[in-house]
Amino acid sequence: MKDLTCTWAPGTEGETFLHTNYTLKYKLRWYGRDNTCQEYHTAGPYSCHIPKDLALFTPYEIWVEASNRLGVAVSDVVMLDILDVVTTDPPSDVHVSRVGDLEDQLSVRWSSPPALKDFLFQAKYQIQYRVEDSSEWKVVDDVGNQTSCRLAGLRPGTVYFVQVRCNPFGIYGSKKAGIWSDWSNPTAASTPRSERAAGGCDPKGGEQNTTLRRELKQFFGWVKKHAYGCSNLGIKLYDQWRAWLQKSHKTRNQLRGDAFIVG
Repeated sequence: MKDLTCTWAPGTEGETFLHTNYTLKYKLRWYGRDNTCQEYHTAGPYSCHIPKDLALFTPYEIWVEASNRLGVAVSDVVMLDILDVVTTDPPSDVHVSRVGDLEDQLSVRWSSPPALKDFLFQAKYQIQYRVEDSSEWKVVDDVGNQTSCRLAGLRPGTVYFVQVRCNPFGIYGSKKAGIWSDWSNPTAASTPRSERAAGGCDPKGGEQNTTLRRELKQFFGWVKKHAYGCSNLGIKLYDQWRAWLQKSHKTRNQLRGDAFIVG
């Protein structure tokens, strides 16, 4: 998880003429003991760095104590939800693999950051991917709280780079906006080559490819409207549609062959 740095103003001008020691303290709002920050002056003379062992989804109380020859003064207590200013590390163990022999799909799997291992903690994920020879990333939104996704509609025989990031936004039912983590390191995988590309000359190939592209465009337009990102509904619909399309093309080719034999 990302770390936290706190800063404060020293007080009125008259108080700064005396040598004053500042101590930043913090604790969980409803339970726990007082903790004293140890790493001072990390972002200026009146600052302190708190390491990564912070609890998510639980408010903290943070305050500063100033002590000098006149005594001790305590600042107002600041109530802070860590998720308002801090996010987690990126997802880890990102794996990208082929989906059998499907030349237009890749499967993406990853592990949640350690801070989100508890089943009560909710996060949402995003995926971005690009082809090897392009710098333009395409983003898959609304992956939800799942840690896997299938990318469909890809180019056959193409190397893709994939990254994942997460946004921890609270326990189930929370409406917090959250902060996106950094993207994971890119992971590469290639789609299988199309069997049609490896065959001989097909005078109807251009026509079939044009028809396929048009049907793909129609289908993905529907999915974009009715399904979200990596939802199981969208993938099942895609698989059913793809099986129907392959069967339709096979029947169409058989009819053409019969017509040629009869003629």
